[in-house]
Amino acid sequence: MMLKANGIHLQVEQRGAGSPTLVFLHYWGGSARTWRHVVDRLVDDFRTVALDQRGWGRSAAPATGYALADLADDAQAVIRALDLERYILVGHSMGGKVAQLIASRRPRGLMGLALIAPAPPVPLVLPLAGRQGMVRAYDTRESVVATVAQVLAPDGLDPADLETVIEDSLAGALAAKEAWPLSTSQEDIASAVAGIEVPALVVSGEHDRVDPPAVLQRELLPRLARAQLHVLPRVGHLSPYEAPDAVADLVRAFAVSLTAGESEREECRYYGLSPAAAASARLDPSQAETGPAAHVVPRAKDNA
Repeated sequence: MMLKANGIHLQVEQRGAGSPTLVFLHYWGGSARTWRHVVDRLVDDFRTVALDQRGWGRSAAPATGYALADLADDAQAVIRALDLERYILVGHSMGGKVAQLIASRRPRGLMGLALIAPAPPVPLVLPLAGRQGMVRAYDTRESVVATVAQVLAPDGLDPADLETVIEDSLAGALAAKEAWPLSTSQEDIASAVAGIEVPALVVSGEHDRVDPPAVLQRELLPRLARAQLHVLPRVGHLSPYEAPDAVADLVRAFAVSLTAGESEREECRYYGLSPAAAASARLDPSQAETGPAAHVVPRAKDNA
């Protein structure tokens, strides 16, 4: 549906029912469709809200207004319009940085952050010439395919998903394509992010060439008081397409951990079982396997 929020029309897709609501924010170049495989796996358990951010998908594309604050204001206006009382922000890349800014404002009803291959709160470390080159990354079908193969998903995408990425990338408004690499990515919100109080799930791909795990460990994790990092093996930057099962399982386990009673609350850890195992809220730590992945460890008095 088209919703007027923050003075512009934004395309919003709602599915499912229940609480908390999962609010999805996409990457630079994406749309609400970026999340479709993840949402398909979560819709039976949660209400989901995914929006086309301004300048992308079917949302309005004003000539100006693409700062982080504008994108955050849009999302918060949608949340207010839908009267969401309890929600979790799920942000990917650019959407992850937007989610961080929203959380730093400590809005009513926000329970947690699920940051999927998020842009860190500090400026993107890339020379101006490189960022100017990014503006042309989504100019043609050929340039999008090259960007996916060389940067976003070097391990490849399903052909149908690649077509969706191409369509979304080409459909973006010029103002939106220019804003992120030339200005919005350079915003420094590190001091604000240090004030985030809600728990955070951070998911990164082992092969991410945009915001690799080492960058998130250095620039994001130390600034979040209550965060856990999960690294998905053989996954690049487009994890909602590359590993929707793992992403959905981790988000589900995170949401369960926030809604369970205090005596039953689980904490996600970066070791142990396969990512898919995070879907279970009652895993036995003795089942742990070797190798880095996601592990849900029950928090109980005898292992505190």
